[in-house]
Amino acid sequence: MSRQLRTSRFDPRAGFHAEGKDSRPSVPQGLLKAARSSGQLNLAGRNLGEVPQCVWRINVDIPEEANQNLSFSSTERWWEQTDLTKLIISSNKLQSLSDDLRLLPALTVLDDLSSNRLAAVPAGFALLSSLLRLNLSSNQLKSLPAEISRMKRLKHLDCDSNLLETVPPDVGSMESLELLYLRRNKLRVLPEFPSSRQLKELHLGENQIEMLGAEHLQHLQAILVLDLRGNKLRSIPEEMCLLQSLERLDLSNNDISSLPCSLGNLHLKFLALEGNPLRTIRREIIAKGTQEVLKYLRSKIKDDDGTSQNDSVPETAMTLPSESRVNVHAIVTLKLLDYSDKQATLIPDDIFDATKSNIITSVNFSKNQLCEIPKRIIELKEMVSDVNLSFNKLSFISQELCLLQKLTFLDLRNNFLSSLPEEMSSLTKLQTINLSFNRFTVLPPVLYHIPTLEAVLISNNQVGFVDPQKMKLMEKLSTLDLQNNDLLQIPPELGNCVQLRTLLLDGNPFRVPRAAILMKGTAAVLEYLRDRIPA
Repeated sequence: MSRQLRTSRFDPRAGFHAEGKDSRPSVPQGLLKAARSSGQLNLAGRNLGEVPQCVWRINVDIPEEANQNLSFSSTERWWEQTDLTKLIISSNKLQSLSDDLRLLPALTVLDDLSSNRLAAVPAGFALLSSLLRLNLSSNQLKSLPAEISRMKRLKHLDCDSNLLETVPPDVGSMESLELLYLRRNKLRVLPEFPSSRQLKELHLGENQIEMLGAEHLQHLQAILVLDLRGNKLRSIPEEMCLLQSLERLDLSNNDISSLPCSLGNLHLKFLALEGNPLRTIRREIIAKGTQEVLKYLRSKIKDDDGTSQNDSVPETAMTLPSESRVNVHAIVTLKLLDYSDKQATLIPDDIFDATKSNIITSVNFSKNQLCEIPKRIIELKEMVSDVNLSFNKLSFISQELCLLQKLTFLDLRNNFLSSLPEEMSSLTKLQTINLSFNRFTVLPPVLYHIPTLEAVLISNNQVGFVDPQKMKLMEKLSTLDLQNNDLLQIPPELGNCVQLRTLLLDGNPFRVPRAAILMKGTAAVLEYLRDRIPA
């Protein structure tokens, strides 16, 4: 009875208002009663202009049912209630928050304050010392209180879609912060993070950032994901190469004309450059994907004597009289066997003959009319790692491709494929496969048996089913693109695939998750799905 004694000095009915007798909003008693038992309260989408006082005081005041019953069953002992740990009040009309928020010190998740009309965050937030996740997205915030830095346990802070022009330096001292979302604001300068040793994801897309300096990057030693798309950046500093933990870098839709060659030394799994006026990298190299771009940048890094590794080879493609169709320059300097955009139905033998004793790591036969994979590709099985067969007429995958043991990147988009052979499970180093714009109706089963896969791109097919149990075993899978398919439902168990950092589901006919959830990003979608898993 300790809780009863502790709260007995309060008015038993304080904070509760019967509907029709008070103009302030009320909350159904059944919801409050359930919240005292579960520690979770969901008030999303209730058209609230303010949070009822009874919510802030749910663990302080004696509940109304205490005055109605003289005896209680084991399930109705209100004095044994659970402190509120999760409060959801998104998609309402809140314009402000009461300082009484401090009366809920046990909160670990305050979700979806998102999609309201908040213009400010009370300094009392700092007293929520147990909070792990705070979602303030889709409001009208112009600033964040410096006191927010006192939330020492906060790991996830979402401030997407607000009016923020600056971020207080204090945010950089939040010692537990791992994920920070600041997309679709009005930031002009990248915040500095002097003490954020744990920050793993920083999302700054669709702002107005014009400059990126060494001082902005030097403390991001643990960063895995850096999203800078849709800004006004004109250059990338050499110091970007110091972010050796970086796996995903999105620079798309900026004003970048050149990239530092040292960027090639990063261990990136995903690099987005589309929508920039790049002059130093040819468009066909960018189209081949991340690893080809990095390889190209590494080839341009200058030697210690100050000369480029490629200075000994003319910039224009070399051709020999007997090999007029062969790009010898690409073979010698880029280790690339290129016979793309020829609209050919077969790859001529002299293309393969030209490799001779040269090492070939990449093959590009895209934009042709190939109905089958050239059998002579097997001659490169000991060295080739990247193969691009996109924009052809392939309807099946032959055995030769399955023998390329060093293959890490495979581009098969824009073909006529509806299945993949089981023999592809022998590709034990494959990291990325692009199957977009084909005829798949299910995620090819063999993919579940390639444990090295990190990115599966299968948008614009007719996929109607994925197996979340098998996908959970793909421990390295971080990117799954299922956009524009025929998924009528998303299995809640997919939420257990916590290894996913990018899950794209737009353009499918399912009804849930709603578009508003999808816009919040992968972490929010996965959490939403986990919450829907049957007990």
